[in-house]
Amino acid sequence: MSQYKLKIKKGDTAIVLSGKDKGKQGKVLQALPKKNKVVVEGINKVKRHTKPNQNTPKGGIITKEAPLCAAKVMVVCPACSKPTRVAKKDVDGKMVRVCKKCGELLDQAK
Repeated sequence: MSQYKLKIKKGDTAIVLSGKDKGKQGKVLQALPKKNKVVVEGINKVKRHTKPNQNTPKGGIITKEAPLCAAKVMVVCPACSKPTRVAKKDVDGKMVRVCKKCGELLDQAK
């Protein structure tokens, strides 16, 4: 599998386009460009059975977020609060991400 440049970054707000969590929004906790996946807070929850160890002395069933395909999520613009595609724009010699709907910068809001 080839590496893919993700248009979504850690800290962005994302909305799920398809699957069991369709329509839900959450903050991107982790971006995995080599696998073309993202981990979104509160989305794609899975249960994991764990043995007792130092971190979890009791063990048991732990619920956590699993990675989701990056194609299934879309960035939500902080300015217009709508799901949008991402454009690249040169501002002061730096390439920044821009909302295609309202034209506001996506990188500056963090």
